[in-house]
Amino acid sequence: MSEAVLPRHVAIIMDGNGRWAKAHALQVAMGHRKGVETLRAIIR
Repeated sequence: MSEAVLPRHVAIIMDGNGRWAKAHALQVAMGHRKGVETLRAIIR
């Protein structure tokens, strides 16, 4: 695939981390932390 057809930007909308945490009886901040960990794994 040519570089000319690759996207120059990618958006990742992080939604639902707080709901995930509440569903697992965790504080909302822990859901946000887990979301950051997942984002880092995706980027790597």
